[in-house]
Amino acid sequence: MLLLFVPIGITVDLAEKVGKMLENNVPFGEIAVYYLNFTVYFANLLFPLFLFLSVIWFTSKLANNTEIVAFLSSGVSFSRFLRPYMIGASIVAAFALFLGMYLAPIASQGFNEFKFKYLKKNKSVQKTRDVYQQINDNDYIYVSSFIPKTQSGINFTYEHFEGNELKYKIFADNIRYMEKDSLYRLTTYVKRSFENGIETVEKDNRKLVNFPFELEDLTPVEYAAETKSYGDLLRFIAAEKRRGSPNIGRYEVVKLKKWSLPVSIFILTIIAVAVSSVKRRGGMGVNLAFGIAIAMIYVFFDKIFGVMAEQSNFPAMVAVWFPNVIFGILAIYLLQNAKR
Repeated sequence: MLLLFVPIGITVDLAEKVGKMLENNVPFGEIAVYYLNFTVYFANLLFPLFLFLSVIWFTSKLANNTEIVAFLSSGVSFSRFLRPYMIGASIVAAFALFLGMYLAPIASQGFNEFKFKYLKKNKSVQKTRDVYQQINDNDYIYVSSFIPKTQSGINFTYEHFEGNELKYKIFADNIRYMEKDSLYRLTTYVKRSFENGIETVEKDNRKLVNFPFELEDLTPVEYAAETKSYGDLLRFIAAEKRRGSPNIGRYEVVKLKKWSLPVSIFILTIIAVAVSSVKRRGGMGVNLAFGIAIAMIYVFFDKIFGVMAEQSNFPAMVAVWFPNVIFGILAIYLLQNAKR
């Protein structure tokens, strides 16, 4: 199924984007790497659905040849008939888990970097207006306008608290990261310090300062969570929670899907076997049509609840696991009917 659908996907994607690729003179080597990443990226997303359709196709062939009837008539239980499917699903789920944890993030980074470098040049991939972040327990920064390309910002403010007391506050018209020195250059620098009720003011036209942050890390790209292995993703989410990021829901969805996807493989395998193990008048075509309908409904639920969690305060845990719970109940119901 992968060998069948992935080339079709590449062909459709290439037909859609070839104009922009030629317009931007994209090197062939980068296009080849992009479609390698494209293959891994979409194979990871659609892995359970490809397996679902494969099981329906294979089991329908057995049912149409009356092999399942002969198998069960010999006294073998339906649970024993189901066992090889579950063993196969376990192998595929283990591979999907490894793919999602380590390989897919690498492919996702290459896929998204290419897309925003050549295909969506004018679209911002990170927040650049009114950036307000908590760096750690004591420090907060604000930049009215952030320019990722030059690693610079306009109207910069840095506040340092100890408890609930403001100790000092730094203002600057411009801030720019000097990569050579690993320092920040502030233009029209003003520092107001408060100690025992006494305020002191320090001013300078231009000053180099060592801050405990990297400017580009303050506004992660929108696909940042997808590009990190599981351990890095956990640390990234913890850091973003401390900073008060508004995108925590999106990051939590990415984290939870790494676990929900392997579980969905078992659920969809059971549904596929239960649906296609009965010989029907329409043959394999009816089973495949029914299977595709179920797959579309599953994708619909997955996308709708995922967007709800990303764009609102809807719990990410509910959004990610709700489709699996609903289809898990459906799998149990269909399995009981198939046994009868």
